Amino acid sequence: MMNEALLFLLDVLLQPFAAILLLRFHLQWLRAPLRNPIGEFVMVLTNFLVLPVRRFIPAVRGLDSATLLLALLVEAIYLTGFLWVQGYPFHGFPLPGLLLLALVKLFKIGLYLLMAFVFAQAILSWVNPHSPVASLLAAVTYRFLRPLRRIVPLLGSVDLSPLLLFIICQLIVIVPVGALERTATGFL
Repeated sequence: MMNEALLFLLDVLLQPFAAILLLRFHLQWLRAPLRNPIGEFVMVLTNFLVLPVRRFIPAVRGLDSATLLLALLVEAIYLTGFLWVQGYPFHGFPLPGLLLLALVKLFKIGLYLLMAFVFAQAILSWVNPHSPVASLLAAVTYRFLRPLRRIVPLLGSVDLSPLLLFIICQLIVIVPVGALERTATGFL
């Protein structure tokens, strides 16, 4: 029963925080506007950790490497805690396998974030297209939807490119990411 409580706390505290750090990295990478409720929430929630770390880890090619490394670290801590609670026998700490699995999990989280943004953008386009977060959603999804919009024509006034992107992301999660997860787990 105590193990379930610890797993719950890991799932509620560390996993979402890694996702929020990764979202911050993506928002800055995609140059999304942060003057909206989501952008401000992400910045306020992560500033306490990101700003001090930036003093020691510089940006690389204009990318916020401090935030990305923090997301990787939080995900690695989450996986370590998860394995420990599950009773994993730590005979010699499997750092390479753990870091590889954390990278794969971050990639998977990034795909799920993209799918969530595509879904939210589709819903908002029907309900409230001029929402304060519409520009943020458009900035995140535009680079991924633009090539698909060249391929998939409009059917009347319905854009099916978000559905196609959703299907592609899900296939990527199932096939290559699933194989990478199995491979990384083998290194543990």
